[in-house]
Amino acid sequence: MISRRLRLPYSVGLVAAGIFLAVTPFAPKVTLTRQLIFTALLPPLLFEATLNIHWAQMRRDFSVITVLVTLGVVISACVTAVGMHYLARWEWISATVFGVLIAATDPVSVIATFREARLKGRLLVLIEAESLLNDGTAAVAFAVVVAIAAGQAITPIHVAGMLWLTAGGGVLFGGIVGLAALVLAGHTDDHLVEITFTTVAAYGSFLLADHFGLSGVLATITAGLLMGTFRTFGRVTERGWEALQIFWEYAAFVANSLVFLLIGMHLAHQDFSAIWKPVALAIALVTVGRAASVYPCCAIFAGSSLRVPMKDQHVLFWGGLRGTVALALALGLPADMPQREAIVVTSFAVVAFSVFAHGLTIPLFLRKMGVITA
Repeated sequence: MISRRLRLPYSVGLVAAGIFLAVTPFAPKVTLTRQLIFTALLPPLLFEATLNIHWAQMRRDFSVITVLVTLGVVISACVTAVGMHYLARWEWISATVFGVLIAATDPVSVIATFREARLKGRLLVLIEAESLLNDGTAAVAFAVVVAIAAGQAITPIHVAGMLWLTAGGGVLFGGIVGLAALVLAGHTDDHLVEITFTTVAAYGSFLLADHFGLSGVLATITAGLLMGTFRTFGRVTERGWEALQIFWEYAAFVANSLVFLLIGMHLAHQDFSAIWKPVALAIALVTVGRAASVYPCCAIFAGSSLRVPMKDQHVLFWGGLRGTVALALALGLPADMPQREAIVVTSFAVVAFSVFAHGLTIPLFLRKMGVITA
């Protein structure tokens, strides 16, 4: 409420509250781990976001989105990795791991910020879809790099196979679970049971895919997209759909709030002074990498009907917030990873800069670009 009164993004207010809470004597002892982020907090955020994005909205710009979440992620990762190796003097493997895990924009931060700014239309679909889907690319690339770091022999054919298996398997599992939940929900007029089936779809698709080493992120995204687009096929009642919207909006709000509070609490205990030069360099490289991924990728469509206006490209660039997914990947690094602690601390620093610098300026930036009105 204070954040809204001060016209601050509430995500920024929650991070600040988490930092304050962490230095008080009664601070709770909660450890931010990969398991907590991926297993408990990420599925409802992904599911709620995709539940409100219909395939018809994504279909027109699917080519643009695909280029951004594949080529764009690769370019961003390469810029950061090369810079951290040659300028920060990190080992190649450490620089590459960091470049890959920080390359993807974060759906939690992005969706929270832009929805609060009341952005609508094609640009919102582009931003949300990119932030949701590029995590799948980053997760696969991250798995490949970690496997190489562990000494496994990885060939281009192996990489392609991992990509198809991880991404394709996640989409398949998400489709199966989402379709099953949709059909079952159509056999009841009890809105509580309908909500329960969607909850099973959100968490069940993620956990099932993750159990088999597939992309849980893409599984939950697929389940949510399928249920949101084809809800009439499952004959979900109108009352049930209204209840679903309210429930998932609240569930996402709670998960979102916990994520940013926990980030703030853990930022309070990070010591950035020891590695402030690599941290400053990483922030600059991530920013440059984002620009190098957005503008060239959009330029591919400059002469077509899918052209992205320059002001929208500026918003895509500045709206590339980093957050929970990067932290989850960093916290899940093997203990024997070279420079693991430096990677984790630098990841927290980039996320903190992203939340405060980008989060605080995005509403003003959107008004300056003429995308939203005051």
